[in-house]
Amino acid sequence: MTPFAQFEDLRNRSVFITGGGSGIGAALTEAFLRQGAKVAFCQRSDASTFCDAMEQATGNRPLFLPCDISVTDQLQLTLATAAKVNGPITVLVNNAANDQRHETLKTDQAFWDWSIAVNLRSYFFACQSVIPGMQAAGGGSIINFSSISFMMADQGYAAYITANAGIVGMTRTLAREFGPDRIRVNAVAPGWVLTERQKEMWVTPESLSAHLARQCIPDPIQPEDVAGTVLFLASGASKMMTSQTLILDGGYISS
Repeated sequence: MTPFAQFEDLRNRSVFITGGGSGIGAALTEAFLRQGAKVAFCQRSDASTFCDAMEQATGNRPLFLPCDISVTDQLQLTLATAAKVNGPITVLVNNAANDQRHETLKTDQAFWDWSIAVNLRSYFFACQSVIPGMQAAGGGSIINFSSISFMMADQGYAAYITANAGIVGMTRTLAREFGPDRIRVNAVAPGWVLTERQKEMWVTPESLSAHLARQCIPDPIQPEDVAGTVLFLASGASKMMTSQTLILDGGYISS
């Protein structure tokens, strides 16, 4: 992983990351561990091997809690458990998402409800769960992952795109409501990040070449390229930044 600046105020902070054992989430977990934070994360699949690797690489072991974030009661219990073990969560990163493709005219209500549950509803209830602890602690930072997909007039996954637009709206209203408590709420909207899932399911030489040709910076975006921005938003270095959406796409939507 590329070395990042050290944010001393992140040392020993209680951080929670949804989907923190793979893709972008794994890069975030490692980045916070290297800051000396107390990192807990959740995902559905077992992450014991990843935790072993992180402990060996960083000397700091994350707390893995299995959870299906689309089940609200389960998510709330998972967050409460993390807070009990690591202390009140003062950095929440809503990262987990699923961009499963679907045709609008063939999408039924069950799929729509599932997609919104994963990609939007879980974000709201994760925020709701940690905010009281942040209020008691005198502040905190929430970072919600959106995507440039809704800015591109893209197609083929309407529920996911709708959720990502909703995440930006939710970020802004929560920032306004809880700003007096010094709880900052920001969003990060990456472009096409080349996680293993993306490589397995969507990346072809032709599609990647066409995408990179539209970026100002013609390099593929890697998961670790997102981590520095999230560290900044979590730390006191961004203490007056809230209600913002930071776009990390290599300049794709500007071209």
